[in-house]
Amino acid sequence: MSSSETTTPSNFIRQIIDQDLAQGKNEGRVHTRFPPEPNGYLHIGHAKSIVLNFGIAGDYPGGLCNLRFDDTNPHKENIEFVESIQEDVRWLGFTWQDRLFYASDYFDRLSGFAVELIKADKAYVCDLDAEKMRAYRGTLKEAGQESPYRARSVEENLDLFSRMKAGEFADGEKVLRAKIDMASPNMNMRDPTLYRIRHGVVHHQTGEAWCLYPMYDFTHPISDALEGITHSLCTLEFEDHRPLYDWVLENITISNQPQQIEFSRLNLEYTVMSKRKLTQLADEGYVEGWNDPRMPTIAGLRRRGYTAASIRDFCARIGVTKSDNLVEMGVLENCIREDLDKNAPRRMAVMHPLKMLIENFPEGEEEALQAANHPKDESKGTRTIHFTREVYIDQADFRESANKKYKRLVTGGEVRLRNAYVVKCEEVIKNNQGDIIELRCSYDPETLGKNPEGRKVRGVVHWVSASLGVKGEVRLYDRLFSKPNPDSVEEGGLFTDNLNPDSLRTLTDCYLEPLLGEAKPGERFQFEREGYFCMDNGDSTVDKPVFNRTVTLRDSWAKIEQQGKTRKA
Repeated sequence: MSSSETTTPSNFIRQIIDQDLAQGKNEGRVHTRFPPEPNGYLHIGHAKSIVLNFGIAGDYPGGLCNLRFDDTNPHKENIEFVESIQEDVRWLGFTWQDRLFYASDYFDRLSGFAVELIKADKAYVCDLDAEKMRAYRGTLKEAGQESPYRARSVEENLDLFSRMKAGEFADGEKVLRAKIDMASPNMNMRDPTLYRIRHGVVHHQTGEAWCLYPMYDFTHPISDALEGITHSLCTLEFEDHRPLYDWVLENITISNQPQQIEFSRLNLEYTVMSKRKLTQLADEGYVEGWNDPRMPTIAGLRRRGYTAASIRDFCARIGVTKSDNLVEMGVLENCIREDLDKNAPRRMAVMHPLKMLIENFPEGEEEALQAANHPKDESKGTRTIHFTREVYIDQADFRESANKKYKRLVTGGEVRLRNAYVVKCEEVIKNNQGDIIELRCSYDPETLGKNPEGRKVRGVVHWVSASLGVKGEVRLYDRLFSKPNPDSVEEGGLFTDNLNPDSLRTLTDCYLEPLLGEAKPGERFQFEREGYFCMDNGDSTVDKPVFNRTVTLRDSWAKIEQQGKTRKA
């Protein structure tokens, strides 16, 4: 693909790359990487980085993108996260081919580069504990103090580093630090830690071979250089780390010099993007795991019914900039609405069933009717639905009496059953408590596909055959938090205080069109007049299908948000 035929919208990063190519940098190569830490599931913010890194590489002839796991902190990492990350990247539509790497692949070479820095008197072993190291580091207004161990000889540092690697010292007893500048205005340059000791953990790739693990700021630039990366794309929080990135590469013997470029991370309303907070939500039972459909994880969005195309579209719409901002949840929801409106087949499902007995329809008979799978796309064909004497409609579609604005069924009034006949409510049956339990109706056999003459029909309602419908469970998912910014709390409050108590409502007695009982996990549909739904890929069974609401037909939050803005004004 030529650079003029791009899949990634133009942005400042593409402009930098185009300029580099025009100047002959990197021998005309474009090579990026996506480097997640396998300490949790990927979220929608990572999707932005995946689409950017793989997308930009794909926009240039011969462009490449690596998948590399930053696996330098085995206390928090495991193989489950490694596998889920690979699944997510594939699902989004990208491939790394034979370029799957781990930072742990380079542990021997990283150790060798550390020795090179020690020999050049640019790294030293420090015995300060974590608390003292913080105190010696200084503040943004005051320079730091040099460690009393900074003057150790090269020979002593080499010996101590070798013994650290051999496991002679306890966790936290010693670290290896870069020798840069304790008076630097950039805190990251005040003799940062390069290596720390970690005993008693089994690394998912290297087992127990190592007890000495490199820090990210040391590992990242070297891994990039070893893999031939040309443009190392990071989020803005790494901007202050770029001088250290460059310092590491400038002070070791390595030929490739990647360029780090920072872009704004994704912040999305009504959710959190902090891996720590997402871990807390999953581990403390606020949600049902990392792939809970309320979570902003890619696995959660996939289970909820989001498509890879809708997420790629979302990433394209929000763009790539240097400015942090809070993206409206409605942007993401509109992307999936537009995708499913075009592609999801239509079906009928009754969430709150109310039985309708059609007294003038023959008992025991059923009539096959045809319904479009998609009203806007004839190529999707039709399906057969069966009209029977007893059907279910939704409780909300009937009132004993109502004004003319109510466009559904009332006592003595008529409505059309979707894709079927006009029916009239003749009688209302109630139980001893006064609850409506059944409607006695009649149908007009002359109204299939046409309106009755001289009579006004109030509206159209959906329905399901009582005898042929499939009983199922429907989970009505909504936004996980009730505030656009969940971290906005009163003093002493927690972000979990802003969890939305209505983020999940489970309906267990729904009646579904028979074809929905044959759906496969992950299949998506529009339930007519209700919203877009996806068959759950974990809890559905042959006897009881489970459907997750992906998104409502319209933005039900827009009015609430506008009311909130009006009150503030």
